Amino acid sequence: MLDFGIVIFYFVLIFFVALKGKVTNKSSADEYFLSNRNLKWYSIALSTIATNIQGYQFLGMMGSAYLFGLAQANLEINAVQGILIATFIFVPIFLKERITTITEFIKIKLGDKIALFYSLSNIALFSTVTLGAALFWGAYAAEMVFGEQLSFLHENRIVRISILIVILGLFSAIYTYLGGLNAVVKTDIIQFSILLLGGVVVCLIAVNELGGWNQLYIKTPEKMHLHLPSDHSTLPWTHLLGLFFLNINYWCANQTVMQRALAAKSVSHAQSGLMIGGLIKYLMAIIIVIPGIALYGILGDSLAEPDLAFPYLVKTYLPIGLKGIVLCGLFASLMSTVDSTFNSLATLWSVDIYSKYINKNASDYQKIKSGRRAILFSFFTALLMSMILLYLKFDDPDSAFTHTLNNLRYYINCGIVVLICSAILFFKPTKNSILIAFLITIPLNILIQYLFPEMNYFLRAFWVIFSGIMIALLLNLNKIQNIFKLIYVSSKKNLILGFFLLISLIIIHFIFH
Repeated sequence: MLDFGIVIFYFVLIFFVALKGKVTNKSSADEYFLSNRNLKWYSIALSTIATNIQGYQFLGMMGSAYLFGLAQANLEINAVQGILIATFIFVPIFLKERITTITEFIKIKLGDKIALFYSLSNIALFSTVTLGAALFWGAYAAEMVFGEQLSFLHENRIVRISILIVILGLFSAIYTYLGGLNAVVKTDIIQFSILLLGGVVVCLIAVNELGGWNQLYIKTPEKMHLHLPSDHSTLPWTHLLGLFFLNINYWCANQTVMQRALAAKSVSHAQSGLMIGGLIKYLMAIIIVIPGIALYGILGDSLAEPDLAFPYLVKTYLPIGLKGIVLCGLFASLMSTVDSTFNSLATLWSVDIYSKYINKNASDYQKIKSGRRAILFSFFTALLMSMILLYLKFDDPDSAFTHTLNNLRYYINCGIVVLICSAILFFKPTKNSILIAFLITIPLNILIQYLFPEMNYFLRAFWVIFSGIMIALLLNLNKIQNIFKLIYVSSKKNLILGFFLLISLIIIHFIFH
């Protein structure tokens, strides 16, 4: 009963905070989509990382840590690479241009045709795969861990997950619809605090049950390596090559992530916020990966399914009250991602499509109204996709459809990396050449997958992106910019923080190699 009360309080609190940020009919489009470009560093840091953390990370990533150990942390800590590139190269350029969407930057550098394709690709991806996967995994994770407590929703597990998907999706859509980015950021700060608290609780309890931090090296020494052999089937060290490029896509060219930086009060606030977020990624790596390793030290390889690592820890070791906090943390990880995606979809549709092609003379009220309609539409497309994922999961429980989804994403994302890198690297490039470099990534992806079916998809992404950039380079040899001249540091403290992040990442890889 105590756990249920904590959850109810959490939902009431989130809705109250969201309503305080509600926009009116007199609000400007900048206020709705970019919170009047007035976000401070701490809001950017916490909201960005809250958006980044999803429910599947507590299940899938903790389960992978149980299997593969510290190597799973690469997906968290190496985000710092993308964050630093975004901080010192992309964000200063974006803010100088005062863009609302990354599409506008693509348009300036590469023209209308490529910009339109970029925007429509992202809208399609966000409204289906991104939102659908976030809703499914969040609801699935919550039900897996707290099925008994949530049994009042329905006795059938599949129906129960479906109800959770609808409730959580609708709740997130409503407050995003009403408040825009301002409501999203305010609720994200609270949601991040809750998911962090829940994650720390699980981590500390898992390590305590193992016998302390030193026991990680005594009982699980084989799990304490970031770099696995190149012939490892799942996480070879070579996957770091592809991860580098894909981090550029996520942290530099992703509207959902970049929207906070675009709404920053100044370049200094944007840079500080992103880098503080980078520091928090280290912490998230600990609370997501370490419990999985600790559980392996406790149980050995006796756990039937790796995805049961997180549910096992919660059900076995957490007392009443703390379980309610962890459940709120799972809900927070879902909604903080979903609300941000809703807001980004609304922005992309209203700014890139509606205002430029449907109603060129649209008022701020009409732009906001159009964005809100996009939220409603994407809510239904997300529900459809999440139900498809639910069917796939229970039709074949052992299927690795998360990897299938990643593959689908990368067919588009690889090309997007080529686009965003070309927009930065070249001065007035030949537009058709960049379009060719972008389009060739899709058949190249298919070809490499056909020729080398066992190749890790991170590594495949590396070769696809590298090839695309090389093609763009060869076609624009006389238009290459000096990348070092693009670097901008807003203050000495941000330079020191950036240097610390870079050196700390190198040291971590050296110590835990």
